[in-house]
Amino acid sequence: MDLSPFSIAVVVFVALVVMAIAAGVRTVPQGFNFTVERFGRYSRTLGAGLGLIVPFIDRIGHRVNVMEQVLDIPSQEAITKDNAGVRIDAAAFFQVLDAAKACYEVASLSDALMVLTMTNIRTVVGSMDLDQLLSHRDEINERLLRVMDAAASPWGVKVTRIEIRDILPPADIAGAMNRQMKAEREKRAAVLEAEGLRQAEILKAEGQKQSQILAAEGRKEAALRDAEARERLAQAEANATAMVSEAIGRGDIQAANFLIAERYTDALKAIATGPNSKVVIVPIEAAALAGTVGGIAQLTKAVFGEEAQAARRDAGSVPSAGRAPR
Repeated sequence: MDLSPFSIAVVVFVALVVMAIAAGVRTVPQGFNFTVERFGRYSRTLGAGLGLIVPFIDRIGHRVNVMEQVLDIPSQEAITKDNAGVRIDAAAFFQVLDAAKACYEVASLSDALMVLTMTNIRTVVGSMDLDQLLSHRDEINERLLRVMDAAASPWGVKVTRIEIRDILPPADIAGAMNRQMKAEREKRAAVLEAEGLRQAEILKAEGQKQSQILAAEGRKEAALRDAEARERLAQAEANATAMVSEAIGRGDIQAANFLIAERYTDALKAIATGPNSKVVIVPIEAAALAGTVGGIAQLTKAVFGEEAQAARRDAGSVPSAGRAPR
């Protein structure tokens, strides 16, 4: 098919328009910013999504990652304040906030941040002793973060975290630290053991003291009870003796027999249970004892009987003396 020059020109024009439109449309992925340069000079920044530029006049200068990134800081030697050499390994976390500054204010952002971090690590380590360096990592991270964030701010970068991953002292210093730690632990163990023994002795003494106090209180209470019992027994004995005496005074022979038999039996029991008695010879048996008690009872009866008969004769002679003869 033959085309006229006009038709060819139209087709070429349409093709150029399509190419221009395609060249002016840019799709920016999430987490990135594109810088737009017009005739080699920064013009604006395209955010995530669909962006338009002027074809053949504007161009994409830099594709900048605006997500938080990690920068691995290589291991390096540093000297502490007390002249101890240590090897430090760290990592830095940063985020680009201004893509234009990150691209046009510094030549190589990653290299600049790495050199800046290593320099500040040496500075911070040189201002601290070895013991302080090993035990205050949080303080080191905070100081590095504050310095790094202030230094990277003109580049449109926010330093979010600085983490010291490892601090390795020399082998001889590490051995000395291990021996020091072992000696300190042994010292604390000895102190704790001595404190435990001291507390045990104190508790033991307190227990013995309380035991002695309770024993003394018990002996005191027992003595009071024994005295009270003896007092009551003596009172009972006195009452019984008084009753028996009254009965004997009234001429009751049974009371006298009971009193004599009780005293006789108590005497025999005292002889048998004496502490110095090895052998006790009892010349009587139970029947003999009963006979003895009966004999005593008969003797008492005879005595009291004669006294009673005399009393009756005296009582009968008084009215007869006053009687008139027939």
